[in-house]
Amino acid sequence: MSETLKFVVLSDLHLVRHGAVSMTLDTAERLEQAVGCINERYADADFCIIAGDLADEAEAEAYERLKAIAGGIQIPTYITLGNHDDRATFLAVFGEEWADETGKVNHVIDAKGYRVIVLDSSEPGRVDGVLTALQMDWLRAHLAEAADMPVIVVLHHNANALHIEADTIKLLDDAPFIAALKTHNDIRQVIAGHVHLTSTAIYHGIPFTTLAGGHYSVSFNADQPRTPFKSLTGPGQMAVVLGTPHSTTVLFEDFIDGNAVIGIHTPE
Repeated sequence: MSETLKFVVLSDLHLVRHGAVSMTLDTAERLEQAVGCINERYADADFCIIAGDLADEAEAEAYERLKAIAGGIQIPTYITLGNHDDRATFLAVFGEEWADETGKVNHVIDAKGYRVIVLDSSEPGRVDGVLTALQMDWLRAHLAEAADMPVIVVLHHNANALHIEADTIKLLDDAPFIAALKTHNDIRQVIAGHVHLTSTAIYHGIPFTTLAGGHYSVSFNADQPRTPFKSLTGPGQMAVVLGTPHSTTVLFEDFIDGNAVIGIHTPE
């Protein structure tokens, strides 16, 4: 593995029909800014993953807008679903071939010595996440195939508790997921969206990360889950993942923020 793996993760787009907004935000415009950032700064990346909550109300028009806007990303793009999405509507717009033998929108990506596995954790009618028994068999098989490769997993729902109110809507039963991951000896990261904030954790000895995503962000009161929290206009955030044989790094690119530039530094 002589080259560095580089890929981008977007999440929580919450696209709406033309003329509508979500939580006062023009989410299509925000996605356009994300696409512009990827094309300007990360056109050398190997691929992009969009990790669910593609549409705010799962409208066909929102998926059509996603197809049009995300079609402008100049690197290969893989998409999976979140709790705001409707699988049948997504597949009607994007094509039935996006679903695999599990019936869900999963992907396996092998690049530069890594295996990246994308899991569809959405379940109709639920806000929390579900990974089915069929998916767990699928995951175990694809982990076994990559026994000698480092693995990164990307999905919408976080498995680990964050000690905040959103813990009520994480992955419903994480034990089979953790057991499946434990069959592999080099899980480098499990990356999720869903919670609209940035976090890192070690859970059962495995590194877990969440990114804030492209929609509104939230404040929190650590270990005080019943206290009020704020919804904020930003940042609009993507993750940038860099993988070498001996390290895996997750950086956070705020493609929308409220900070003024106070200087430009040019490396010598």
